Amino acid sequence: MSTPVGPYAPAVRAGPWLVCSGQLGVRTESGAPVLVDGGLPAQARQALENVTALLAGRGLGWDNVVKTTVFLTEMADYVAFNEIYMQALGDHRPARSLIGVAALPLGGLVEVEAWAYAAE
Repeated sequence: MSTPVGPYAPAVRAGPWLVCSGQLGVRTESGAPVLVDGGLPAQARQALENVTALLAGRGLGWDNVVKTTVFLTEMADYVAFNEIYMQALGDHRPARSLIGVAALPLGGLVEVEAWAYAAE
């Protein structure tokens, strides 16, 4: 799990829901979030790992995720992202929106947010 890049909580529990803030492909180094090297593949894997860590920290997994929102700075990366996404989620297929954006914090190429459901 990485350090947030802004004034927000990485995840918030609301009743049976866990809402995970958008995760970039960053790791925390010397207390600060730093983008991983390796372009979209590395950033996508790290962003998904960051969501995994948020879920695991609350005793949840990807099977609890019912909705993701993905932001890409290059829609040409759509197919490449899908391959990485499917590897990370296995057979689980939550509802998803994928949005092309002009820019992301820290110059990131991808950001992933998730909504997970876990009965209390």
